[in-house]
Amino acid sequence: MKIKFEFDDNLTDTEIVIKAAEDTAEIQRLAQLLEANATTVPKFTFYKDDSEYYLSLNTILFFETDERAVHAHTANDVFTIKYRLYELESSLPDSFIRISKSAIVNVAQIFALTCSLSNVLIEFQDSHKQIYASRRYAKQLKDKLNQTR
Repeated sequence: MKIKFEFDDNLTDTEIVIKAAEDTAEIQRLAQLLEANATTVPKFTFYKDDSEYYLSLNTILFFETDERAVHAHTANDVFTIKYRLYELESSLPDSFIRISKSAIVNVAQIFALTCSLSNVLIEFQDSHKQIYASRRYAKQLKDKLNQTR
């Protein structure tokens, strides 16, 4: 079996295509695993002003706390979510990782890292937003990036 990944910045949702000469038990098991995983991805409601939003987690760059609220940042907007950071950390997919006491980042959205003595600056593609990872979480972050790239 050959596994091939293609990444397209223009896609708004993940698409999985399986090509095979015939339908086999192995392909059926793979499809069941993929479907089971897709249905276990948590659904979150995001809030801004008086409106509720239902965003794909793929569009989230990072979550951060500000005082007692948790904010979800997309490339061009900020939403509030009614969860604590530790609750999010335990229910988000593997593409999200804790980077400081007050932030969780979507590794799939990271464009660049700039390391300094005390922290790591994280930049995102097609966004002016940036966030810092503390030195304590830097190794975990780099390991995760190496696994996913």
